[in-house]
Amino acid sequence: MSLFLSARSLELAQTLVRMNTVSANSNLELIGFVRDQLAALGVRSRLTYNADKTKANLFATLGTGKRSGIILSGHTDTVPWDGQDWSIDPLSAMVQHWPSEGGGPVPAGPHDELAALGSPRLYGRGAADMKGFIAVALANAEAFLESNAPFAVHFAFSYDEEVGCFGVRELIADMKEQNIQPMACIIGEPTSMVPAIAHKGVYRYRCCVRGKEAHSSLTPQSVNAIEMAARVVGKVRDMAEGFEQNERRYDGFDVPFSTASVGQFHGGIADNVVPRDAEFRYEFRNLPTADAQQMQKEVLAYAGRLEVPMKKVAADTGFRFETICEVPSFLGSATDPITKLAQRLSGEQGTTLVAFGTEAGLFKGAGIPTVVCGPGSITQAHQPDEYVTLEQLARCEVFLQGLAHTRSLP
Repeated sequence: MSLFLSARSLELAQTLVRMNTVSANSNLELIGFVRDQLAALGVRSRLTYNADKTKANLFATLGTGKRSGIILSGHTDTVPWDGQDWSIDPLSAMVQHWPSEGGGPVPAGPHDELAALGSPRLYGRGAADMKGFIAVALANAEAFLESNAPFAVHFAFSYDEEVGCFGVRELIADMKEQNIQPMACIIGEPTSMVPAIAHKGVYRYRCCVRGKEAHSSLTPQSVNAIEMAARVVGKVRDMAEGFEQNERRYDGFDVPFSTASVGQFHGGIADNVVPRDAEFRYEFRNLPTADAQQMQKEVLAYAGRLEVPMKKVAADTGFRFETICEVPSFLGSATDPITKLAQRLSGEQGTTLVAFGTEAGLFKGAGIPTVVCGPGSITQAHQPDEYVTLEQLARCEVFLQGLAHTRSLP
């Protein structure tokens, strides 16, 4: 059966994609737009801001007076596109067909004329991750308001998910302060509309090493910051190999064990100067059954042992660690009512696990049963010429319209 996306959903998706909400920028244009669209329907939005008021979360309840509702969650920020080889403007929000055998994009037209080319695609940064979902939810706000469902629907749209899930923490804290107790949460990250019930955590750290410089001919009088950093890098690598060799597998993940890796390394000023400073960044991606904070404690303990001989040379040498982000893993259940509802609404009998991080672990940690289910694929996100097919957005629209007509959870 062919699915067709409503003109309103497509219009809103294009509007949102055209807004530059890269995490380094403000998202207030998008948040203000959503707030105004909801206000026109008589819906009041709660905004929670970052410290300098340049970014905001939005929380709105559609169906005031009903018992606890279901959250539809999405993040408003996107990753940048610097250095990527895009064939179109990342903010163009173009709708095109792309033939399977070269020839470049074909402008979208009547479905019957271009059906052989497959579903049209909405191109642009954030089309898949995850403005398409937010747009379809907003387009169906009136349906939620008119719904006879016994529960409300909450919109929860956050900032700075891409750089560490920072905004949603403020949103959840405000929700608790207002004694809002949702019954469940659906996060619309791109899963090709297959309900996802688990993902790994993402824990990133910066290690800064202070050594003691000297002329390279006098190394016994120095502490080489790069060499000390390299030992900790080696420790992270040893841990990674240990996970691969010894950790109990969690089938369903692309990589069924926890991972550790170093992403950046900086240090030194000249070949003949023993370096005083070095810095590197590393991450753990832990299975839901593994403890990433314990992994970090192991690194700290190892660095602490290295500091003892360093300080015998110079008291101000040592290691300093900073947390970049700590995004908890997520582990839901195929038996959760919200998972079963997502399966029914999506028409999917099974569930999946995803490799990428989301805000799901934070909602679940707040005591809210959660599932991840949204349009598009993560293989299209963060890439040049990012896109989501209109067929996927249409499936999302059917899903949300079904939610509006839901009488009870399974």
